[in-house]
Amino acid sequence: MAIAPSRLPVAAALESIRSVYNVGAFFRSGDAAGIERLHLCGYTGRPPHPGIAKTALGAEESLPWEDCSDLLSLIAEYRAKGWQTAAIETTPQAIDVFEWSPRFPVLLLFGNEVDGLSAPVLEQADVHVRIPMQGVKESLNVAVAGGVLLFEMLRKFRQAAETRSSVELADQVVEQR
Repeated sequence: MAIAPSRLPVAAALESIRSVYNVGAFFRSGDAAGIERLHLCGYTGRPPHPGIAKTALGAEESLPWEDCSDLLSLIAEYRAKGWQTAAIETTPQAIDVFEWSPRFPVLLLFGNEVDGLSAPVLEQADVHVRIPMQGVKESLNVAVAGGVLLFEMLRKFRQAAETRSSVELADQVVEQR
């Protein structure tokens, strides 16, 4: 019997994503990074949809997902469980993703391709996080940004786990003396 891999303590919520292809890409990236859940909010497309299936390539079957009718309530539920909520948006107070130290578990919030996250959602987020842009363009496609963030969360979580393991090992050595 195969043991299911443990999930990355990260969930993502998509607020009114226009393109079902972007939604499918989130399913595929989310599955690949091993996140816990994907929340589909507002008018974001939902499976089953041929456009989602085309880019998700079956990940819509393997990644747990939920329909979300009220993103603000969802944020409140996650916060009540001790999750940090992070709006992925370029705002004046946004922290560079590569300088951010997330407090796991984390709910990542992604917004509409044109308008971004709604003002009420931005107000409720614990932190705003941005991807640094080096070129002429000031933003990435939302699905591409999702891939960047999800795999950066995986990297940071692994790094934190290694640090915890090193500290625990050092503590054991001290105890044995």
